[in-house]
Parts: sequence; C-alpha cells; structure tokens
Amino acid sequence: MLLLYAPILVLFIFSFNESGNLGSFTGFSVKWYRELFRDSTAFTALKNTLLLALESSLLATVIGTFAALGIYRMQNKYLKTTVTSVTNIPMMNPDIVTGVSMMLFFVAVAGMFNFSSALGKTTMLIAHTTFNLPYVILSVLPRFKQMDKSLTEAALDLGCTPAKAFFKVELPYVVPGIVSGAMLGFTLSLDDFVISHFVSSPDFQTLPLYIYNQTAHNVKFSMYALCSLIIAAILFLMLAINFIGAKSDNTSPKQTKTEQRKLAKH
Repeated sequence: MLLLYAPILVLFIFSFNESGNLGSFTGFSVKWYRELFRDSTAFTALKNTLLLALESSLLATVIGTFAALGIYRMQNKYLKTTVTSVTNIPMMNPDIVTGVSMMLFFVAVAGMFNFSSALGKTTMLIAHTTFNLPYVILSVLPRFKQMDKSLTEAALDLGCTPAKAFFKVELPYVVPGIVSGAMLGFTLSLDDFVISHFVSSPDFQTLPLYIYNQTAHNVKFSMYALCSLIIAAILFLMLAINFIGAKSDNTSPKQTKTEQRKLAKH
C-alpha cells in the first residue's frame, strides 16, 4: 500500500507547496491551483477530455447494452462462448497495440476516401468508444444472466411486444449494470493516454496529452495541482462504481423474486 500510494501522496502534498521546490515544503499555499485556473490551454484540454469521455461512454453504454442483450439471447452455446471471448480480447490487448492498429486503420481509411485529415476528434471518439465497449458488456451481461427468464415470458403472455417487454421489464432490471458500465467507461476515457496519443491530432488535445507535453520539459507545479484534481475525481468515480456494484450484489434472491412477481403482475 505504501509503494502504491506514497507517490500520489507526495504529489498531493507538494501541489500545496508555496515555493514550488521539491527539496523542501516551505508553506501551505493554493498558489499553483490559482495558476492552473488561469491557464486557458489546460481548461480547453479539460473541456475536450470531459466531452470526449461523456460522448464515448454514452455511445459505448447504448451499444454495449444491446450487445449484452444479443449475447444473452443467443441460443447456440458455442457461438455465445466465442462471441463473449472475442468481446473480452480488447481488455487483454496491450494499449499500445490497440493504439497503433487503430492509427493504421484510420490512416488507411482516410487514404481510401481521400480525406484531408486522417486523425482528429472523430477518430478519438471511435477509439474511446471501442475500448469502452467490453467493459460495458462485462457490467451489463451478468445482470441479464441473473434475471429470471419467466419475467420476460410473463410480459409477452400479457400482451407486450418484445420491444415493450425489454423497455418495461428487462431494462429496469439491468439499470445498475448499465450505470456501473457507463461510469467505468467515463473513467477509462478520462484516464486514457496511450491510445489517445496515437489517434489524436494537434488541433484536439485531451488533458492526459496536455500533461504529457508539459512534463516533457520543465514540470510546472500547476501540473501537480492538476494531477491532484484528476486523482480526486477518479477516486470519487471509482468509489461510486464500487458502491453501486456492492448495492447490486447485496440484493437478496427472495427480494428479487418478489419484485419480479410484482412486475409480472403489472
């Protein structure tokens, strides 16, 4: 625990160091936070990062939810196992391999259709949505598996169309998994550097890329403040994800079946 969190603790403490010197702590000050908030380039990068994370996580959540539903409803056992395994490959694939392969793909497509610019915000959105998808599916699919199939069958018997049964019965049941997947995707997109580095362009810079460009030269102490804020935001999101997951897991089977009977009656 000390090895893991000592560097983060040092970063946080020295973000309040008045002198901007790593050799000694001369006094508590929010000077570097004030300097950070006056940096327009940093705020542009922050805005780009938040918009990209929000858009990619929403797209991945919608696509991933329906993908999880499709996998859940597959009748062929071997096909279901194969699709699930293929879906999990991007999570095990090294980020640098994913980033390079996506860059080559985007450049090839741009060359085929004579696009003036191969890389930019659109390619980053596609890349972030792609690597978020497996995590959304991994969060939503177990919720479908936990659901009693008779609940959907009862809704169909009572006159619901398959689409209406999904939105009225199945979707409310898997909402905790959807929320957890969306928040996880948002966090991963917010934090990504390697893939973004390969599929980005100079006119669209995210916060991790901005920090990297700053630390390539003399590190400004405002970067310490910025990193501390990012760590605090990610910590909050991860705690929220764990809380939602724990709350979902603690739902008792009896309680779930009772709720299902009530829903089936309606």
